Amino acid sequence: MDYSKKKKKLSKEEEHLIAQNQFERYERARDNGHLEYIDTAKKCDAFYRGNQWDPADVAVLDDEGRPALTINTILPTVNTVLGEQSTRRADISFKPRGNGNQAIADVLTRLYLQISDNNKVHWLESQVFADGLIQDRGYFDVRIDFDDHIQGEVRITTKDPLDILIDPDAKEYDPKTWNEIFETKWMSIDQIEEQYGQEKADQLRTSVEYGASMGTDSVEYEETRYGDTYTGVEYNQSATTNPEENRSLRSVRVIERQYYQLKDCTFYIDRVTGDMRPVPMTWGKRKMQKFADDYGLDILNKPMRKVRWTVTADSVVLHDDWSPYDCFTIVPYFPYWRRGRPFGMVRNLISPQEQLNKISSQELHIVNTTANSGWIVETGSLNGMTADDLEEHGAETGLVLEYNRGSSPPAKIPPNQIPTGLDRISQKAALNIKQISGISDAMLGTDSPEVSGIAIQAKQNRGILMIQVPLDNLQKTRQYLAEHILRLVQQYYTEERLVQITDESDPFKPGIPLVINQPTPEGEIINDLTLGEYDVVVGTMPTRDNFDEVQFAEAIQLRQVGVPIPDDLIVEYSHMAKKAELAQRIRIMQGMEPPSEEQAAIQQFQAEAEIKKVQLELAKMEAEVQNLQSQSQLNAAKAQESAADPQLKAAEIQSKMQMKQQELALRQQLSSLTNDMRKGQTETQAASKIAVEAMKPRGGNNRG
Repeated sequence: MDYSKKKKKLSKEEEHLIAQNQFERYERARDNGHLEYIDTAKKCDAFYRGNQWDPADVAVLDDEGRPALTINTILPTVNTVLGEQSTRRADISFKPRGNGNQAIADVLTRLYLQISDNNKVHWLESQVFADGLIQDRGYFDVRIDFDDHIQGEVRITTKDPLDILIDPDAKEYDPKTWNEIFETKWMSIDQIEEQYGQEKADQLRTSVEYGASMGTDSVEYEETRYGDTYTGVEYNQSATTNPEENRSLRSVRVIERQYYQLKDCTFYIDRVTGDMRPVPMTWGKRKMQKFADDYGLDILNKPMRKVRWTVTADSVVLHDDWSPYDCFTIVPYFPYWRRGRPFGMVRNLISPQEQLNKISSQELHIVNTTANSGWIVETGSLNGMTADDLEEHGAETGLVLEYNRGSSPPAKIPPNQIPTGLDRISQKAALNIKQISGISDAMLGTDSPEVSGIAIQAKQNRGILMIQVPLDNLQKTRQYLAEHILRLVQQYYTEERLVQITDESDPFKPGIPLVINQPTPEGEIINDLTLGEYDVVVGTMPTRDNFDEVQFAEAIQLRQVGVPIPDDLIVEYSHMAKKAELAQRIRIMQGMEPPSEEQAAIQQFQAEAEIKKVQLELAKMEAEVQNLQSQSQLNAAKAQESAADPQLKAAEIQSKMQMKQQELALRQQLSSLTNDMRKGQTETQAASKIAVEAMKPRGGNNRG
């Protein structure tokens, strides 16, 4: 988005009013739960990474010589759910609705695959999903980027959950129902100058220099930020803000706010169906009218709920204009959503994890103390050592104690016994983590070998039911993401362009070229994506490797029980290198692979040449027989003297003619049979390919 362009110059009063209102709206969102969320999110992230002890508690334990163990069970628990998500990739397709058609829906499906592949959406989705499970929230950001393509391309990124503030009045998961959303981050003056221009940077320097700051949470003179860094200084803590005391400006909080307002908008109306579609904001009046005339559309003006985009830094307005998009650029993911309060998985595992760590540490401390529980020594009874020496070396192996005759011998103090039930408390803490998360030993792969495979599978299925809510909400996020991309495609992919579509069967092959919005000399548009309405269909598919493993195992099992599974099909589902080439060679060796067009043409030419050769030989023989018959009639007398010779010769030639006729008939029959066999092979090959494709997961298995 180009922030350097503004429709009009704001006065100082207008600019100050906009910035003040922006900061007040930000403060409202910040103080309605976001500060608490930041603390919780940081703690959840620390627990996932294994940093699970409070520094003050660790200091106390160190002073007492007690251990502080960390038995991180949260990490494998969360990773198990992340692994389950990685095996369920999105399968996005589109279907026509209203005046849409299936051909364009198929083009949109292929285009979505290309956009997803270019942006590595499957990697981004894993990151967003992990953010949601660990830090309660995950966010995509979807917009049009013009850096790499002059016509613009859909660009998908992720956002730091700590930088995003959702509408405090939000009650529904769908961001279209929210009134506003914020993204806030600390930026240096140099960064602001690079992105928004020198004029804005100089204005900000002047404003801060004269002490017109909106507070410690607006201008940073020392490390008091939140979000990506933690310094222990909170919002309400006092910082050095007096310019006379400190002129060292570190950074300024940049607040980016997207919110809805009513705006007069222009729409196209289809005269037949009554469908309404907004006119792209970038179109001029001439282009708008020409498009309406070409497609027989009416133009309607009416107020609509549109997105306003305002960016401020302290008292300076960096950008204030209508958003080029119909909705927020942010697409959220919340593992759990309850009445406007999202939460993830880790926050509910913190308490049992702390319990497990403390109990495990106490058990280790008791074991350590039993090694040297102490001694009971009579004063002056030791010979050659002091009580301090005994305290230091009393637990060593092979220690020899000498004591004075007549005195009481040193006695070992009985060690403290491990309290009864302490081990059961530790086991209960670990069990609580499994029960709360729904991740069983079977899902972790730690079930005992005595348990049957069927029982393990049943436990895994029950565990999947426990984590179905986060997976269902991920499906919801996928729906919103695909709908957002569809809107951007229909709004910005309006001109003719060539896109390279990823081959679904082999991602390493060159992309398949696809031309969209291509005009014809007759004035029609091929693959016109701007018209028609379409619904998003979200499904799931296994990853390529997992799917091939299952298919390969099932094919082998079916073959063992007598089902005639072709060899080439089994090779297709194996993990062998160059399996496609090997499968093709097997089909050729078994006569299942039809020859190429060039080979078939050569073979057909050779067969026809042989048939023509036999036909010429037959014609030559027929002419020779006729010649002999003519000579016999003209020279009857002479023939009577030697009638036997021409008759025998004619009979001989006629016998050869019969053999040649039989050969010709056989060659013609063989040629016909060969053509029929090739036709059958082609049909069989086509059916085999259809069967293979039908057994493959839909929607680009290369994305796994």
